[in-house]
Amino acid sequence: MQDVIGALGGFRGVRADLLVALKKAQPMTAHELGARFGLTANALRRHLKALEEDGLVRFVREVRGVGAPVYTFSLTAAGEALFPRSYVAVLATALDTLRAAQGDAAVTSALGAEWKQLAAEAGPVLSALPLSERMALVAELLTAKGYMAEAVEHAHDDAREGERSPTLRIHNCAMREIAERFPEACAVEAHVVEQLLGVPLVRGQHRLDGCGRCEYSVVTAAVASTDILAWQQEKA
Repeated sequence: MQDVIGALGGFRGVRADLLVALKKAQPMTAHELGARFGLTANALRRHLKALEEDGLVRFVREVRGVGAPVYTFSLTAAGEALFPRSYVAVLATALDTLRAAQGDAAVTSALGAEWKQLAAEAGPVLSALPLSERMALVAELLTAKGYMAEAVEHAHDDAREGERSPTLRIHNCAMREIAERFPEACAVEAHVVEQLLGVPLVRGQHRLDGCGRCEYSVVTAAVASTDILAWQQEKA
């Protein structure tokens, strides 16, 4: 995560932390942000005002249940652009050219090439780890590629009482613009993440559907003991 913070246009300290917090959980109220960072209202207002003046943060008036409206803060397009992207314009042009020359299958193959290399390199290490450690390591690998991922334990509506599912959250899509033009990118990502973890996953949230992040959860706790090598051979 420090690598991500270090790339935020030179921002450091509280303002970098605020940008990351909004990236992960926007929109957020001033009260929520103040509670998270232990800031007074005046101190928080000063930081948010500076980010707003830089064109990185915006706020809107929002009604949340009973009571007075609140102001919620989120990143602008310029704020989103501070987070890593992967040579979007060049890659999009190359994929357009490839599709025109060789069709959709060639685009899918090209999008999957780097993912397959990652799976080949990390597979032997991941196969020796329990699921929770595999999830944490995959999150680290994705974060190193600009995806700002984290592994968490998350309770789902259909889970049994007290049951929590290992979940992979991706707060920044390094390929967001590519995925918008080439939906195959999301399908390839989901397939390879499933291979890396060695268990069936369900995508509960998807940025392209308007969610703030992508979220992959293990289908059931029972499959946590699935043999990763058998799973990878089956899904290959």
